Amino acid sequence: MRTKQVFNAPAGNLLTGYLIGGLGASFFATKGIVIKLALIEGVGAITTLTWRMIIAVPIFILIGWLGYRNRKSKNPDFHIRRAALIKTIGVGMLGYYFASYLDFAGLEYITAQLDRLILMTSPIFVVLILAVINKKPLSPKKLTALVLSYGGLALIFWQDLGLDGASVITGSLLVLGAAIAYAIYQILAKSLIDEMGARLFTSIAMSAAGAVVMVQFALTHSLDDLIVSQSAMWLMLAMGTVSTVLPAYLIATSIGIIGSGPTAVIGNISPLVTIALAVSILGEVFSPWHAAGAAMVLIGIYSFTQTKD
Repeated sequence: MRTKQVFNAPAGNLLTGYLIGGLGASFFATKGIVIKLALIEGVGAITTLTWRMIIAVPIFILIGWLGYRNRKSKNPDFHIRRAALIKTIGVGMLGYYFASYLDFAGLEYITAQLDRLILMTSPIFVVLILAVINKKPLSPKKLTALVLSYGGLALIFWQDLGLDGASVITGSLLVLGAAIAYAIYQILAKSLIDEMGARLFTSIAMSAAGAVVMVQFALTHSLDDLIVSQSAMWLMLAMGTVSTVLPAYLIATSIGIIGSGPTAVIGNISPLVTIALAVSILGEVFSPWHAAGAAMVLIGIYSFTQTKD
């Protein structure tokens, strides 16, 4: 999908936007690996998600405050509209709490590879939702690309079902929900990022999500559950910084430069990173069938989002 902003933006800005989006997608790709390693260490999904926010939220608050001060120094009349603040909090809870919760929970049942590939269908949902909003039916080319993508997922799903059993169904449905939620987040975030800037928007959105995560943890877990081993603590630090803070700002910046559609497309690099890490670090199976399925998913997603008609 190409937006009006993409056509009007200078070539240098487009290249910068794509590079930033690709880097952000690569950092996000480490998330599933870290969660899997944390599960091996005996740290559950909710505890990992909570540690993620404990580490990340203070950084988001600091960067957000610096961003606000910078905007205020350039424009003394700048202020955050109450409506925009409320919307940002809601969007943040959707993209960084609800979607993350479903994703973290799903990783308890499926491989990091399948998780990432299902999440990669988010661009399809971005286009589908925009098509409904704009009342524009999908062309045969888009439908063909959609079938190709989900055919690839079905191939991998079938292989993993034989390896891991019915739990693959539960995990896949959870992560599919995460992909849909994140697609809605990307669409809703664009206008808010344009209004207040990527740094300030991401800080407010992630901080709001972090508050909800911590409340959930307090209601469902004991504080003793936050006590983890030294090796697990390193994983929590990696989750909060490399897999969360850096990619969140990079992705938001990319959306601000080139739009949600192109940012979603450049995110296609993330499954390749995840697959390489999952095979080399986690020892996950990657058969020719998995390779064929992954190729179908990526080709289908790229074709779907690039087809104009």
